[in-house]
Amino acid sequence: MNKRDLIVFSLLACILLYIIEQVLSFDYISKTVTKVILFAVIPFIYLKFAKKSSIKEIVNFKKVDFSTFKLGLFFGIFSFAVILVSYLLLGKYIDFNGIMAELQNKSKITPTNFLFVGLYITFGNSFLEEFFFRGFIFLNLYNQGHKKLAYSYSSVLFGVYHIVIFKTWFNPLLIGLALLGLITIGVILNWLNSKTSNIVNSWLVHILADSAIIIIGMKMFNIL
Repeated sequence: MNKRDLIVFSLLACILLYIIEQVLSFDYISKTVTKVILFAVIPFIYLKFAKKSSIKEIVNFKKVDFSTFKLGLFFGIFSFAVILVSYLLLGKYIDFNGIMAELQNKSKITPTNFLFVGLYITFGNSFLEEFFFRGFIFLNLYNQGHKKLAYSYSSVLFGVYHIVIFKTWFNPLLIGLALLGLITIGVILNWLNSKTSNIVNSWLVHILADSAIIIIGMKMFNIL
């Protein structure tokens, strides 16, 4: 897959998921199945048969260098702390009742199934996003020699993808801050992966960041 085809496919995948999320309002299971197909199955088939990159290279745990692993752990703990502190400082500006209503009405996420959804988000969904944004997009472009494009495109798409999905949750100021933060995080995660040419370290950061978000969600649903 050349540069143009990769960009076109990744854009279409994100646009389709946006339509499913915001326009068609599929339940969480349907959205998850679609996301697995678009973010993992199709890229996996391409990587396997086009042989531009191998799956083993992208997710190979054996290639994790301890010094790089320490960086991943540091940024993961830092992200965990920043999210919780941001919640404490900015929580009063967020309409949590509206978020809960949207989660329950559109995605069918309730206090009963939230823990199961939370576990999937923390480990499964985080892996999907790292495989797609950092493995399929970033490492492919980076290894083809398009390093600046790899950093900028994957990071901006990662940020915009999340913001358009959650755009109804925050006011414009918080949306802007969140977008800037997501793009910055994307750049950092890309940099971590450039050290080992796999997604293991960025996945660790993503897991810890999502863990903080799930803790906030548990508080919203009165599970904590």
